[in-house]
Amino acid sequence: MKSGALFLNRLGEILLFLSEVLKTLWKRPCKLELVLEQVWHVTIQSFPTTAMAGFFVGGIMTVQFAMLVSEFGASAYLGGLATSATIREIGPMLIAFMLSGKVGAFTSAELGTMKVTEQIDAIRCLGADPIQEIILPRFLGIIISSFFLLTGGLMLSVIGGSTLGILFAGINPQEYVRHIPTILGFPSLLSGLVKCMSYALVLATICTFMGYFTTGGAKGVGRSVVSTSVLTMVTIVVFDWGTSFLGQLLMAWFAVG
Repeated sequence: MKSGALFLNRLGEILLFLSEVLKTLWKRPCKLELVLEQVWHVTIQSFPTTAMAGFFVGGIMTVQFAMLVSEFGASAYLGGLATSATIREIGPMLIAFMLSGKVGAFTSAELGTMKVTEQIDAIRCLGADPIQEIILPRFLGIIISSFFLLTGGLMLSVIGGSTLGILFAGINPQEYVRHIPTILGFPSLLSGLVKCMSYALVLATICTFMGYFTTGGAKGVGRSVVSTSVLTMVTIVVFDWGTSFLGQLLMAWFAVG
């Protein structure tokens, strides 16, 4: 009971923080150059990790499906099956896990250090709003860059899948991509993009919240970093379930239509 109450209390705090950030965005938006600076910083910092994760996720899915389709003589559909599963379900979640440890932990540590060294309090004493000047640029920058990093990682997963298809299953690239449009329909593609946006919002909200409310000096910064990674991964799994359920409803609607 106590752990459940603590979870609900923390969930309420995160939602209140998110509403405050969105209210600030609506009434007092931050400077565009600050957002672009964060987008550039996050993208440059995380692109190699995202590219590697996307490439190998696509390759792993191809290897797993190759063993299955070869038993039924359906190797021609390997590219479509592996790409559909990667983009619709596995790819966004695994790449988001990588970003939570890379971008989320870094942002939480950065903001937490600013909080325990009283830099945020100094900004408030100067008459500025810390959410507008510090949180909002990072919040928007992480959402924008994470969405495009996740999307780019999914595109690289196709390259990784086709590469492993050549090496592991002996399928040429043309044969691999030929049935991708057949199996990967618009609802599946839309579902993958919705997952990417959802995970980017989750990552930006949790890491900025944990960093902004850090207490306890250097130990508190360490606790915030660990809590950011764990809470982000758990929330992404929950969002994955919700978006998968909505995706099935969407695919059913398109099938009926």
